[in-house]
Amino acid sequence: MAGKPSVLFVCVHNAGRSQMAAAWLTHLAGDRIEVRSAGSAPGDRVNPAAVQAMAEAGIDISHQTPRLLTSDAVRESDVCITMGCGDTCPVFPGKRYLDWKVDDPAGQGLEAVRTIRDKIKTLVEGLIAEIIGSSEADERGR
Repeated sequence: MAGKPSVLFVCVHNAGRSQMAAAWLTHLAGDRIEVRSAGSAPGDRVNPAAVQAMAEAGIDISHQTPRLLTSDAVRESDVCITMGCGDTCPVFPGKRYLDWKVDDPAGQGLEAVRTIRDKIKTLVEGLIAEIIGSSEADERGR
């Protein structure tokens, strides 16, 4: 990944899992990774239970709005992660595609959404270690 690496999180409605993942990555990686999220059929708003669960972790996603997945968003991202929702991304050469099996918070109570939030945090922490570690190794090799 030349320059600042970028990650796109994709879920159908872009209202729960992908929003939480994008928020965790932004929170934990700061400006070291460019972060995007989108959905193939975006919802009207971010899931209130996801907003509340993330607020409990000190992260405000109440101002986020679901966005439509575009080919440009995929093209501009180094890593494209679907969130176990059966969504697919347009495929471009040189991109890394992952599918994280994560339960959908839609219709779930806050306790279940907390569990989903924590699982996503763990996955994001591993992703950061991979991306930042490989990005820093690339910089040393130049």
